[in-house]
Amino acid sequence: MSSTPPEPVLIFDSGVGGLSIHAALTARLPGLPLVYACDNAAFPYGPWPQAELVERVHTVLDALIARYQPQLVVVACNTASTVALPRLRQDFKVPFVGVVPAIKPAARLSRNRIIGLLATPGTVSRPYTDQLIADFAADCTVVRLGSTTLVEWAETKLRGRPVDLNALRQLLAPLFAHERGPVDTVVLGCTHFPLLVEELQAATPEPVLWVDSGNAIARRVETLLGKPVDNRPVAARAVFTARHDDVEELRPALAQRGFGIIEFLPV
Repeated sequence: MSSTPPEPVLIFDSGVGGLSIHAALTARLPGLPLVYACDNAAFPYGPWPQAELVERVHTVLDALIARYQPQLVVVACNTASTVALPRLRQDFKVPFVGVVPAIKPAARLSRNRIIGLLATPGTVSRPYTDQLIADFAADCTVVRLGSTTLVEWAETKLRGRPVDLNALRQLLAPLFAHERGPVDTVVLGCTHFPLLVEELQAATPEPVLWVDSGNAIARRVETLLGKPVDNRPVAARAVFTARHDDVEELRPALAQRGFGIIEFLPV
């Protein structure tokens, strides 16, 4: 096993969605050593009961932190962030950065005050999301659309299979059929969804502004690090909790994103 670079930033998700956060961090801090950890043994997190999910995330991160000794952990999953961060911050000394739906910037950018929230079913209905809307988008109509299908399509896209644009148009139709009118801004409230932004743009009946959390997370990480980062790009590593065949299908996409090392840490 190759030695781990000192003090990496660990990006954690159950699937490949966190690669959108990885892209934002790499763009802003190209010399930052990164470990991308995918809990594919437990994917997807959405259907897990909350108490069991908190325990699973805690167990996996315990093993990952012990192995890689990160200086900071990004929980690049809306579901895990909203339910597990309090426990993680209580039990581990390493700083954590979570991901939440970008309601605040979307409300600031929307012109017609009709915002779409595209996320997993759990995220669109969670009380945390209700509070974000009340705090930052009280004057907006928020059209919520929950989908696990988009998560599956993002996973398969990175494995080289195309997305059915006709099916995607049908899935997105409720965002443009609200009685107050179509949305002009859509929050991508799952880290998987920015991986589909080209397909999303092609499938919408009119232009909309897509807003995600990637750039905000990258800025937050930069602030917390509090020290300059070498601008020379470095090879990242990806680690999976299960040795499935579909990991092999991901190798070309991972190599394209600068991952020079793929390894496994069964949990």
